[in-house]
Amino acid sequence: MQKQKLVRDKIPGIYNLKETHIANDEEYINELLKKLQEEVDEFKKSSEIEELVDILEVVYSISGFYGKFIKELEDMRIKKANKRGSFKKRLIWEYD
Repeated sequence: MQKQKLVRDKIPGIYNLKETHIANDEEYINELLKKLQEEVDEFKKSSEIEELVDILEVVYSISGFYGKFIKELEDMRIKKANKRGSFKKRLIWEYD
C-alpha cells in the first residue's frame, strides 16, 4: 500500500512533488485528523512554538471544513472560557 500524507498547499511546488491528488471530503477530514495528531506529537516532543503554529493551521482547516471560521471559532472559545473558565489558574483535579 502506498503511503500518503496531507501537505500544505505550496509544498508540491517547493519540493517538486509529482505524485499528488485532491482529497475528497472523507479523505480530507481523515488526513486533517492524522495531521493534527502528528503536529501535537511534534510539539510534545520539541516544545517549539513553531509547532503550535502548525497545530493552529490544522485546527483552522478542520474548523473551516465544518463551516466555522477563525472569528467564529474564537467567539466560541471566549464564550466557553467565560462560562467554564480557561487554564490560567493551573488547577489540577486530584481524584481516585
